[in-house]
Amino acid sequence: MAEIEKVKCLIIGSGPAGYTAAIYAGRANLCPVLYEGLQPGGQLTTTTDVENFPGYPEGVSGPQLMEDLRAQASRFGTDVRFGIATAADLSKAPYKITIDGEKEIETETLIISTGATAKYLGLEDEKKYAGMGVSACATCDGFFYRKKVVAVVGGGDTACEEAVYLAGLASKVYLIVRKPFLRASKIMQERVMNHEKIEVLFEHNAVGLYGDNGVEGVNLVKRLGEPDEERYSLPIDGFFLAIGHKPNSDIFKDYLDTDEVGYIITDGGSPRTKVPGVFAAGDVADPHYRQAITAAGSGCKAAIEAERYLSAKGII
Repeated sequence: MAEIEKVKCLIIGSGPAGYTAAIYAGRANLCPVLYEGLQPGGQLTTTTDVENFPGYPEGVSGPQLMEDLRAQASRFGTDVRFGIATAADLSKAPYKITIDGEKEIETETLIISTGATAKYLGLEDEKKYAGMGVSACATCDGFFYRKKVVAVVGGGDTACEEAVYLAGLASKVYLIVRKPFLRASKIMQERVMNHEKIEVLFEHNAVGLYGDNGVEGVNLVKRLGEPDEERYSLPIDGFFLAIGHKPNSDIFKDYLDTDEVGYIITDGGSPRTKVPGVFAAGDVADPHYRQAITAAGSGCKAAIEAERYLSAKGII
């Protein structure tokens, strides 16, 4: 086994939370090491335009915003590396993280900002039209569909919330629901069913998308596999997925508390987990807001907490 590297502050994940934590940790002289993970820059790298991040009045592309944050983290001494955390031992401090199945790092503080991955239906067309009419975030991208026709896939609270949100912008919203009923809470069901701009398509499956320079419509199957199965195409401008997110928290579940979906549970409004010196920031611990700015804010909190923890232990 190669010699174990020892660090004061290890940050796993490179979205707005990870990079902001790195900026603050770097400025506090914690000499942070950051591993970028499977998707350097996180979910935002799949978003073409970000118009709601403060400080960019003209908007900014997702990849450019992440590149700016990365450069800022590097400027303050963060050691940014490629690599994926594949195993964790948080049983005692210093904590051990395995990178890419081989390299082991010992760290006094750990900031987990591994994010969450949007669930997709698994259609080839979802990849084909990514950023060209397919989105997994209505609050991120809904603005681009003002006075247009959109479809939302899903039948739970998230799908209903996204449909109502989009109905405030779009001219028409179709809610594509696989089952003959909504799983959402009663109040959300009522809001959707009573909204003049929302049409719920029960017992429908989306099986494909079409369009030349972006999404122009969705191919639907009504009552799939039944004798009265019906196939048709529906013209739309945007296709929103709201079938949930999977937090990237699996390797930490033996040591940290998570909810039933896998979001890491933190202490009140702080990024503290139940393990001292281990903090969770961004979408891996946030089932509610899932925005770049809230992730960045939690990354800032995590770095400040890490600095205070190390200071209290006399390590810095």
